[in-house]
Amino acid sequence: MTAKVDVDHFVGQQKLALVGVSRSGQKFSNATMKELRQKGYTVYPVNHAGGEVEGERIYASLLDLPEKVGGALIMVRPEHAKAAVRETAAAGIPNVWLQQGADSPAAMQVAKELGLESVYGECILMFAGANQFHGIHRWLWKVIGKMPK
Repeated sequence: MTAKVDVDHFVGQQKLALVGVSRSGQKFSNATMKELRQKGYTVYPVNHAGGEVEGERIYASLLDLPEKVGGALIMVRPEHAKAAVRETAAAGIPNVWLQQGADSPAAMQVAKELGLESVYGECILMFAGANQFHGIHRWLWKVIGKMPK
């Protein structure tokens, strides 16, 4: 289970990369990017296919980012998460968040082996300035004892 200190450290980073943004603009990753930006985060979209979304450049690699970021939020299918974690380390990004649905035992093991501070099995929107829906979700998880400690 993820520790609260790791969650707090990740959400304390103001510059993030979001790996798995969709060029269609219609996926949960895109909604997450918009929500994080509304909460004051600088978020760089990353998708190995590159391209654009809503007129904005999508970076093909974490190595292509224009500035240093404090964390990489991974929102890809589990079979691609391990490579995304390796790229996070190669780019010198010290923190990785494997969003629910992207986490896999193999990716989590790679993060540990590479010495990355990592969060997994959690939804970032429950912690990074939660909106009403995610605020309710967070409250419910507190009640049933599923929040990181």
